[in-house]
Amino acid sequence: ARKRFADQRVYLTGEIIHNPHVNEKLRAAGIRFLSDPGEPETPLGDGDVVIIPAFGVTVHELARLQDLGCALVDTTCGSVLNVWKNVTRYAREGFTAVIHGKVKHEETQATASQALKTAGGRYLVVLDKVEAADVCRYIREGGDSHAFMAQFGHAVSAGFDPERDLGHIGLANQTTMLMTESLEIAEMLRQAMADRYGEAALADRFRAFDTICSATQERQDAVLALLDNEPLDLMLVVGGYNSSNTCNLARICADRVPTFHIADVDRLETPDRIRHRPVPPSDQPTAKLPETVSHDWLPRSGVVRVGLTAGASTPNNIIGMVVERLSAFTAGTSR
Repeated sequence: ARKRFADQRVYLTGEIIHNPHVNEKLRAAGIRFLSDPGEPETPLGDGDVVIIPAFGVTVHELARLQDLGCALVDTTCGSVLNVWKNVTRYAREGFTAVIHGKVKHEETQATASQALKTAGGRYLVVLDKVEAADVCRYIREGGDSHAFMAQFGHAVSAGFDPERDLGHIGLANQTTMLMTESLEIAEMLRQAMADRYGEAALADRFRAFDTICSATQERQDAVLALLDNEPLDLMLVVGGYNSSNTCNLARICADRVPTFHIADVDRLETPDRIRHRPVPPSDQPTAKLPETVSHDWLPRSGVVRVGLTAGASTPNNIIGMVVERLSAFTAGTSR
């Protein structure tokens, strides 16, 4: 896009993917980010080019950019588009989209907006199994709708009525969430609907589709196989700290082995010093812990088995540089 529109301003609505290395390369190429402070310096209009990132944009934002006359370059991921199709169909068929995701994430916001293209479309976003359990309890037992809205009011469509809108639900998810958790949430809600309305009614009241990104699922499956089949001393997980799929890989690994989530190769400072983002505890999976420094992270002698994985948004050259850095750390030693 930068080469094709060499004489025009080229913008991204936000980070094209959640990887700092990639986004800094784009900035260096002269691509500007509408999410950066002070952008755009002058109003957007005819002649400006706007790139839509992999996460997509909301229906409202897309219409706004079209009305301004911007040339649009759409890089929305195909897996995201597949989720949108399901959510749009839910709305047409009178089902509320229950989305497993982070309510402030660009992709989840874009997905939720798809439900609103249909008159009467509704959505509810749940972050994790804890929130899903609260929704299940309401489905089974009913209860205080005001209390429900006090908890979920920030994560539902306007005019949401839990008594009315949880009677027919369809499951969807942010494509970079933990696959096993998405499947567990779907089963929790399916069972709640069966308990309330009976198994025979599920065909008319419940929908679910597997909409995890294939790249995300492949990495999660590969990490589980690695952990099951190799006696590892530690895991390195490489990728942006704000990358949902990378953070979920770190969660999987941290349950089984000491794990260091690093944003880039420069965090491997020495064999005795590493800068990394601690993996949040299992009861606070989305906590944004600050980057920290750990010492003596790489055992000093003997055979050391290091597992390595990276988020779907981590460039291959960064993974290669990590391998080279690890090799340099152990060269000429007994490790």
